[in-house]
Amino acid sequence: MTKTLAIAQKELSAYFKSPVAYLILIVTITVFNIFFYMIIDQNREATLRDVFAVMEFMFVFLVPLLTMRVFAEEKAAGTMEFLMTTPTSNTSIVLGKYLGSLLFFSLLLALTVVYYLIIECFGRPDRWPVVTGFLGLWLEGGLFIAVGILTSSWTRSQVAAAITSYAILFLLYFSVSLVPYVPESVAPVIRQVNTLTHLANFSVGLITLQDAVYYLSGIALCLVLTRISVENRLWR
Repeated sequence: MTKTLAIAQKELSAYFKSPVAYLILIVTITVFNIFFYMIIDQNREATLRDVFAVMEFMFVFLVPLLTMRVFAEEKAAGTMEFLMTTPTSNTSIVLGKYLGSLLFFSLLLALTVVYYLIIECFGRPDRWPVVTGFLGLWLEGGLFIAVGILTSSWTRSQVAAAITSYAILFLLYFSVSLVPYVPESVAPVIRQVNTLTHLANFSVGLITLQDAVYYLSGIALCLVLTRISVENRLWR
């Protein structure tokens, strides 16, 4: 556990040593602020439901930029081999890097809590949907990060890792658009895989076992596959 936390700390500090991370933070928060103002100004409602939908859409584009370097950079620099020769298990390496990335994402998400404070000052929002909405975004971000880390473990090219991650996340996010064009027997499967379906429930204050299992099992599956990829070194 100590080694996992040490790797997580190293991974988190690596983000703050890169100007790209600061650029992503500034641009993302700026875009969120603009959409928050536009949504509240148009809806005139003390709710963050539509804001959560915009944030989810933005995270589809943001997370691959955050995770593309996690393993790919180590491989390109030749430090991956050194890391694997240390007395640290591959499981600790994968969990540490995932935890470090998740902490950075959590910080980014925490900065948006100010939106709730704003609507609390000027309205009477239903607090429970706000809490569950942030929880849903955090779980979804955790899933997106797990996907990004998995694709980063497949290649030494950060660009290739980002593109592959985009392909998977776009499929998870936009797959519901295919429902009208597939057999009725397949439609429920697509809806279950689609991320929009699950976050929508969190955004209105519903926490179901099905939605929690979707996110947690997806994270676990990606981390297991990442562990296998690192262990077997299938993509060098």
